[in-house]
Amino acid sequence: MRDAITTRAVLVMVGVLLLQLGFALSYMGAFHAPEPHRIPIVVVAPRTVEAELVARLNALPGEPLHATSAADRAEARTRLLERKTDAALIVSAARPADTLLVASAGGPSASDAATKIVGAIEREQNRTLTVRDIRPPAAGDSRGLSSFYLVLSWTIGGYLAASALNMAAGSKRPTLRRSVVRLAAMVPYAFISGIGGALIVGPVLHSLPGAFWELVGIGTLVVFASGAVGVALQSLAGTIGLGLTILIFTVLGNPSSGGVYPASLLPPFWAAIGQALPPG
Repeated sequence: MRDAITTRAVLVMVGVLLLQLGFALSYMGAFHAPEPHRIPIVVVAPRTVEAELVARLNALPGEPLHATSAADRAEARTRLLERKTDAALIVSAARPADTLLVASAGGPSASDAATKIVGAIEREQNRTLTVRDIRPPAAGDSRGLSSFYLVLSWTIGGYLAASALNMAAGSKRPTLRRSVVRLAAMVPYAFISGIGGALIVGPVLHSLPGAFWELVGIGTLVVFASGAVGVALQSLAGTIGLGLTILIFTVLGNPSSGGVYPASLLPPFWAAIGQALPPG
């Protein structure tokens, strides 16, 4: 029995169990009860009511919105398309009917939350609200989640490639030269991974059409970053290094990346770490 299961094997299994539980806790902790907090929204309104309206939106209980003013509809639209805001409220001076601009291609969850909050306020004021989605997701990406799963596949592929390189070396002690060679081997792998992912979400599934080479570049950098961290940590700590890589990229990095819910809908811990980790 002792020959079949060593102490090292038991410790590895304990580590895997902790990663499994951490995975469940992190993903469910991040996604189980999204609450809006300071969702960015710009307001275009007559000067007589603009300041009061912005202040009122910012004073809502729990601070679900973070409102700022924009000079005109064109500026609000530009900010929205550049993802500097999640919604734009255009207030009419002539009639009790306003417009909310959203761009759900950047993630429908924030757009939906802003629509719900602003809609409730409009009803309280006996005003009607028309919602216009100026940049909806592509036909093959109905819920706007393709980018999240694409980055997930790239990060997993990166550290699995690093692990494969480490296993292929067998029991050879890692040296600076071997680590540099492994990093160099990650470059073509990352580039091919970037092309493969861009092909799948572009020409194959039409989930993220257009900007093919931009996606290839992003994918190459994401895969290389994941692989480089994997090479470094596994060179320093062996199997433990692989566990740390999975912890950084998959357990903590992906649920906090903003792919499913943006930081404005995540609990404080995940909102705080999201932009500090490569998937974000």
